[in-house]
Amino acid sequence: MTQAVEVVDLLKAALKARGITYAELARRVGQSEASVKRWFAQRNFTLARLDTVCDAVGIDFAELTGGFDREARLVSRLTVAQEREIVSEPKLFLAALSALNLLGFEDMLALYEFERAELIGLLARLDRIGFIELMPNNRIRLRVARTFSWTPNGPIMEAFKDNVADFFASDFAGAGEAMFLLNGRLTPGARHALAERLKKLAREFAELHWDEGALPQSERQPVSLLLACRPWQVAAIRPFIRATPQRKPR
Repeated sequence: MTQAVEVVDLLKAALKARGITYAELARRVGQSEASVKRWFAQRNFTLARLDTVCDAVGIDFAELTGGFDREARLVSRLTVAQEREIVSEPKLFLAALSALNLLGFEDMLALYEFERAELIGLLARLDRIGFIELMPNNRIRLRVARTFSWTPNGPIMEAFKDNVADFFASDFAGAGEAMFLLNGRLTPGARHALAERLKKLAREFAELHWDEGALPQSERQPVSLLLACRPWQVAAIRPFIRATPQRKPR
């Protein structure tokens, strides 16, 4: 990620922290809401525009870029030992997922069966693990970056794999739901291109998640996105695959 992109992301975070919507920012800078949304979506900021927005938000550029140091200290992946401890207890796992879903302390108490003292203890453990920072008045600050992901084939990924049958126990016909099963034959180059597109979609999912983090939890439903592609055939047909394909007759 370039520093220019990071500046825009930090500016978006500053808007959220101050409760300033795109509509309100548009009013302050004398632009349409659609234009302001486009600036942030395309990260299209001239220095003059950036200066105007900073003035409107009430933040100076030095304060804005001061977030670089903290962003550099955030982790994009935990160690296997950290994941193993998190997944070792269901309620600790739930607290970690809740924090990752940008729920506040009171939201967690309202949504799940935690006792207040119990939840404080769980969050304190996540603080010691290095997943969050538990701040005064039980405020929660994540110590993971926007690019955070669980370790491939790590303890938490394995926990989700154990529940994959439950994930697919749906017709995926509801609003905002979708499932596609496609089969084909692709060259290695085409598979690589497809994998890159899936990675881009994953980044867009993460961006939407962070962008809406300041909205009330009642407006945000937990959503899981499963993306995968690899050379694979159904187990039932594998015994019939020739070890050495026959040549077509000329």
